Amino acid sequence: MSTPIKPSSRDERFAEVFGAPLDQLLAAPDPTRHLREALELRAFLAVTEQHVARVRDRVHERSAPDRPMDELSEDELRMDARWMEVALQARRGHLTVLDKVLRSEPPPEHQPPVTFNQPVISARAVPAEQTPARTKGR
Repeated sequence: MSTPIKPSSRDERFAEVFGAPLDQLLAAPDPTRHLREALELRAFLAVTEQHVARVRDRVHERSAPDRPMDELSEDELRMDARWMEVALQARRGHLTVLDKVLRSEPPPEHQPPVTFNQPVISARAVPAEQTPARTKGR
C-alpha cells in the first residue's frame, strides 16, 4: 500500500541537501541513518502543516464576509485559535529539529550517491530485415 507524498515547506531544501528529488530519496533502497531520520521528521512536518492549513481554512470559512453574523460563535473561534496555537507550535518544533538535521548533513558532493536497484535490459532487438517472414495462419 502506498500513500501519497504530502508536500512540506522544506521539500526544496531536502533536494538541495541530499542531492536528489524527494521521490527518489523516498525510494532509496538503503538510506543512511541521517536520511531516514530526516525523512521521518519531514513526514511529521508535512502532517503538521496540513493541520495548520486545515484550521486556517476552517477559520476563514467560519468568518467569511458573506456568512451571516448570527452564525459566528466565539466558542468555535476560541477553539480554532487553540488548535492553531498548538499546530503552529508543533510546526515550529518540527522545523527547528529538521533544520538542525539538514544543516548537519554534509554537502551532496561529499555524500555517496543515491543508488537505485533498477533492472538492466540485456536483450537486444533484432532489426526487422533480419527476422524471418511470418507465414499466414500463425
